[in-house]
Amino acid sequence: MKHSSPLPPGSARFTDRFLAPRIARNRAVTIPSAVRKCEETGRFAAFDLKWKPGMPDKPHIYWDSDVAKVLEGMANMLAYEPDAGLEKQADELIDRIVAAQQPDGYLNTYFTVVEPEKRWQSLFDCHELYCAGHLTEAAVAYFEATGKRKFLDAMCRYIDYIAQVFGRGENQIHGYPGHEELELALIRLYRVTGEKRYLDLCSYFIEERGREPSYFHKENPLVNLWNLQAEKTVRQMTEVTGHAVRAMYLYCGMTDLALETDDKELLAVCERLWQNFISKRMYITGGAGSNHWGETFTHDYDLPNTQGYSESCASIGLCFWAMRLLNGTGKSCYADILEQTLFNGALSGLSSSGDKFFYSNQLEVTSSMYEVGHYSRHRQPWFDTSCCPTSYCRFLGQLSRFCFSESSDGVDIHIPVAAEVKSRCGFAFGIESDYPWDGKVKITVKSDGSYRLGIRVPGWCRDPQIRVNGEAVQQITSCTVIARQWHKGDTVWCDFPMSVELCRCSNMVYGNAGKVALKRGPVIYAFEECDNGRPLSRLLIDPAGEFTVEKSEIDGIFFASVKGAALEESFEDTGKLYFSGEASFAAKTFTAVPYALWGNRGGTDMSVWMREKH
Repeated sequence: MKHSSPLPPGSARFTDRFLAPRIARNRAVTIPSAVRKCEETGRFAAFDLKWKPGMPDKPHIYWDSDVAKVLEGMANMLAYEPDAGLEKQADELIDRIVAAQQPDGYLNTYFTVVEPEKRWQSLFDCHELYCAGHLTEAAVAYFEATGKRKFLDAMCRYIDYIAQVFGRGENQIHGYPGHEELELALIRLYRVTGEKRYLDLCSYFIEERGREPSYFHKENPLVNLWNLQAEKTVRQMTEVTGHAVRAMYLYCGMTDLALETDDKELLAVCERLWQNFISKRMYITGGAGSNHWGETFTHDYDLPNTQGYSESCASIGLCFWAMRLLNGTGKSCYADILEQTLFNGALSGLSSSGDKFFYSNQLEVTSSMYEVGHYSRHRQPWFDTSCCPTSYCRFLGQLSRFCFSESSDGVDIHIPVAAEVKSRCGFAFGIESDYPWDGKVKITVKSDGSYRLGIRVPGWCRDPQIRVNGEAVQQITSCTVIARQWHKGDTVWCDFPMSVELCRCSNMVYGNAGKVALKRGPVIYAFEECDNGRPLSRLLIDPAGEFTVEKSEIDGIFFASVKGAALEESFEDTGKLYFSGEASFAAKTFTAVPYALWGNRGGTDMSVWMREKH
């Protein structure tokens, strides 16, 4: 069933002016910033197991996962570009982590020094298996990047211990992760070791989830199973539910398991959940999860703009899920959503400077908005719950996995950003483009041989053109395959014309009634106070007006802004809150910037959905 594999970080060198600066800044700024915060808050020191009651920096139940994600980020950057200093830093951190492992293989700082008597007693809420998952992913990534086995061997010991504790045996715990993540990590461990017991453990955790009587209700009769994706078995699921990040990680694990075991029924469940999500519960930016209470999905078409949640980790998780479905099925529709999420909701949580973060990503922000919990008008350098900053550490170093896939006979280009690519099958080529700001793409082959080149045609493109050595390709499909004998210097030209479009929304989403969103190619645009004044609600976009595109940059990141015609609504100032009277309108030119880059130039107010002139 498996179609292809994501291209690993070491197989592509990005040369574009949008993603490449982000990757470089991940090494220079984002990871070092996270390392400092982990040191300052005691996250690293927790692995020394020296904490005692009354001491500061009491370990938290999810601290291990933050450290693991920073370490996975280091591993991905080492795979992308060797760095002796970074590798030494990672080795020292690994020594610290492995030294905390208990004689039975257990590895968790909180339940070793804070509540050792409560090991495995609160699976629904205490993140033990979640932390094990992130540690496992970091160990796999580090082994793949460096070939060093110390961390990997330690995690194999830990997972072997978990396999003894959990299962359907008489003396085993019949539980499963409260916060999913270990499931997909087990598949990664299985793929790198070839040990089927890790695949079997993943299968147990996924298939046991939601069975009656509920294991979580044994722990706490009042626990909300819906929030935990445990109200029914996975094969009965028809809607994306509960905590959005947990859901995305579960669906990743389900998809992986379906592909590894050729389980067509389980894959059909994943595709059914996907369809529910993209057709009724996804923000136009690729945001996932509309409610801050429990960080959850709610119901169909509940997509508020000012109070929407769209956690950064959830959009990153969506990229991981889309990547799995894309590689497992070969269907370009998954790449369309992957691209839309990557260039919008997945990157909006990170500042252009690389060291400040949004936890939630609303589609409308005003200066009067309450900053409560993780709602913020400005990106922050860190959070008490810092899953999002550390997620960016590991996300940015593996962008090649989302843009390209490889198989034994060739490469698929899903997102044609400028890069130098060399796959493990030997096919090498360079891409020149200003994508996603320009749809003109030149591919130059750099190796001789018979290979298959797959080129995804974006779903938003109306009139695509592809030429090989000047000759037009006649059969252009959503995934155009060119299989031939290639020679160094062969060229493939792609033209994916981009035009500014006004997107409208189902009238089932009440908050978007009478409004439009601006889209060009895969990029969603935002209107900011610093360009258009405030309140933004006074502007009406003229659909008949002409749009112009201007190239710009911020902090070395290249982008395209859009200008167009609007009407500015005003009323006679009566000093009253409510009044009768006619509005007057004046012509105005608006400026919109990519949603992923809003909030980097000062000001507060921002909106994606704007009123439309009728």
